[in-house]
Amino acid sequence: MERLQKVLAHAGVASRRKAEEMITQGKVKVNGKVVTEQGLKVSDNDVVEVEGVKLEKEQKVYYLLYKPRGVISAVSDDKGRKTVTDLLPNVKERLYPVGRLDYETSGVLLLTNDGDFSYALTHPKYKVDKTYVARIKGIPLKEQLRPLERGIVLEDGKTAPAKVKLLSSERKADKSIVEITIHEGKNRQVRRMFDAIGFPVQKLKREQFGFLGLHGLNAGEWRELTNHEVKKMRVLAETGKIGK
Repeated sequence: MERLQKVLAHAGVASRRKAEEMITQGKVKVNGKVVTEQGLKVSDNDVVEVEGVKLEKEQKVYYLLYKPRGVISAVSDDKGRKTVTDLLPNVKERLYPVGRLDYETSGVLLLTNDGDFSYALTHPKYKVDKTYVARIKGIPLKEQLRPLERGIVLEDGKTAPAKVKLLSSERKADKSIVEITIHEGKNRQVRRMFDAIGFPVQKLKREQFGFLGLHGLNAGEWRELTNHEVKKMRVLAETGKIGK
């Protein structure tokens, strides 16, 4: 459900402010009735008309992007930095990232205009795994990584138990490669988790979101999800299991 003026703006009818004026002037109908109050929420099932013309519903689209480092996971940036939507210039639909990866983190990022799909994959009550590979400073012992597996207290609460695997260590360079799988989406969570145990992240990449990975893509490249992949992601969000 979205506010009517936001729906009109996203459909390209007018700016949000102008859309509010059109509503006040009685130029908008929802399901055949004139609407003049602001803030009414509508769903995809509602029929919206503007000055007698039915609003066409935007086709739902789903993309997987290999987000590079140095790109913002947003649709705009007041500092003028490159955003993830800048990397898909030929897509006509208005896209939004599903969750986010911070500026210096690369890897799997989904983009869509389907709010329900995005909600199902990011809301805390759903538990879709996200797997990262981190290069960290230092050589941790297994027992030093164990707090991450039990859940660790950060300033915004305790994390859910993570799956952690030490992939390699390089004593001379004093660094290690660690794989970590979480299902939450707290701000800069993986970096803060490793900071909390004294092994700061030097480089971070999200390798998988659910069953979706980066196979065949280079940094900055993207592909459209298949209908089957979209359905499997919905099943995964709802049941915690991957559908066939």
